[in-house]
Amino acid sequence: MAEQISTVARQKGGKHSNRRLRYSGQTPAILYGHGEANVCLSIPSEAIAAALRHGSRMVGLTGVVNESAFIRDLQWDTYGTHVLHVDFTRISVDELVKVHLTIELRGQCPGLKDGGAVEQLIHDVQIECPAGSIPEKLLVSINHLKLDDTITLAQLELPAKSKVFGDPETIVVQCVIPVEKPDLDSGEAGLGEPEVIGAKEDEEEEE
Repeated sequence: MAEQISTVARQKGGKHSNRRLRYSGQTPAILYGHGEANVCLSIPSEAIAAALRHGSRMVGLTGVVNESAFIRDLQWDTYGTHVLHVDFTRISVDELVKVHLTIELRGQCPGLKDGGAVEQLIHDVQIECPAGSIPEKLLVSINHLKLDDTITLAQLELPAKSKVFGDPETIVVQCVIPVEKPDLDSGEAGLGEPEVIGAKEDEEEEE
């Protein structure tokens, strides 16, 4: 079920009125789309913060408006900790939307027992899916990832009627033998002094 956010109407104002609104625990917002009139809203700051914590992009607006909406855009403060303004767009649960999702690995990789190491090459992707099916993140199971196995974009498990953008053969995660890096602290690289080209010839000429 989509997060429910209560709304009240607000008059379109400037920075000072919006600042007073935020001090009172409310966040200014606007709802638009589907050819209908724009509506200026005020929503509880904690409600939008909770929706974002839960990874919700599709929400149910109640109060002065009662409809499903998609969190289209967010304006953050300088430190990226508080939402200053929210853009909602009207949307139906079956309408296709594009979103960026984080990829999270789950499970135990059997290839580790053979000396392999798990390398995650892609950490987020863009997908298109029904608004009512937007997941919080994409979970990728590595329970069957053996040594030298890979998981590509084409192998990601997506919600029904969804697609991922990018080359299907792009490797998301793999299990490979780790490449050993030269040990620069071993002292071997510092044995002896580098030969200066031409130095020996100069010495012979002087003799």
